Amino acid sequence: MRPARFQEFTLDVLPKAPEIQTVNVWDGRAFGLHLTFNTGSQLWIGSTAQAAPGEQGDQAETPVHGDTPAEVPYPDLYEGGKITPARAEDYLAAALTNSHNDEIASVYPYGSEAKNPGLGVRFHSGARIFMLFEIAGRPGQSADGQKYSLPPTF
Repeated sequence: MRPARFQEFTLDVLPKAPEIQTVNVWDGRAFGLHLTFNTGSQLWIGSTAQAAPGEQGDQAETPVHGDTPAEVPYPDLYEGGKITPARAEDYLAAALTNSHNDEIASVYPYGSEAKNPGLGVRFHSGARIFMLFEIAGRPGQSADGQKYSLPPTF
């Protein structure tokens, strides 16, 4: 799945997760999302991609379908009423896993060993999407914060 189509997919599927209030395009960021959780906390995510082997960007995309990942329970998003980057990774990975999209082979949170929090999506085509958490904020904050310097809770 190419980035533009993946972004449209996430704009449709992520708001269906129980703790996500809204998902919008992050203005000024190619393939960026702005999520607002039910608490008002916010997360700005930038996505990049790796094409399927042999795929050329100037050719029409050929989706590859396969088994959908097994549904997983949504993990607890909150720790003491706040969201942590690690909990957001796990929660969003569950939301994408539970989308029942037959192009998705797997979704994984980056985890504590990664330099920056985020998650990855592997597709049956061999393509991948990398979703990096760039900015996080409490209710009412703007995206003016320093990228990749997330607070421990938001």
